[in-house]
Amino acid sequence: MELDRAARFLFENAMLKRTMRTGYAFLGTGSESAAAHSQSMAAAAMVIAGMVERQIDMERLLKICIFHDLPEARTGDANAVHKLYVARDEDRAMARAVEGMPFAHELIELHRDYEAGDSIEAIVARDADQIDMIISLKEQLDIGNRDAEIWLPHVVKRLKLEASKALAQAILDTHWASWWMDELLSGEEEVKRDDE
Repeated sequence: MELDRAARFLFENAMLKRTMRTGYAFLGTGSESAAAHSQSMAAAAMVIAGMVERQIDMERLLKICIFHDLPEARTGDANAVHKLYVARDEDRAMARAVEGMPFAHELIELHRDYEAGDSIEAIVARDADQIDMIISLKEQLDIGNRDAEIWLPHVVKRLKLEASKALAQAILDTHWASWWMDELLSGEEEVKRDDE
């Protein structure tokens, strides 16, 4: 592998840290980079994979999640409204992004699999993509954006796996800040008891 080509690939991948997802403009609040989305999606995919009673290739699944939006470094993010009017050539963008890299064929194949949604890994990844959106919408709802409530049923409806649907319900039943708030509040009570 040519090291200057590897450097260019890594700079292009890093562009996803500055490529913002565009759907939040229509929601009115919130923001997220494509890279942050991919990380959160990978975490959701791991959770879903742990709930599915099928053999899943975790390495393949995580590679799909990490690189599914790599073409957006070249095409930008297109939300549902944009997609009604703008066509993007993501296959070409992916091919150019990985051209000359030793794993080019693998990432092109993984991207095609993700887009087709045929393998169990692609199905889990596509559900994880929606779970990440549900997490974001629930956060927005809990901090006061009532419009997020309108979006949520449409996103939940896209889920394919029963495990993903159960996870979505758990997310909807959980306050976004409970992961730290419950612990902090229970810790304050313990501090008060120690002072008495």
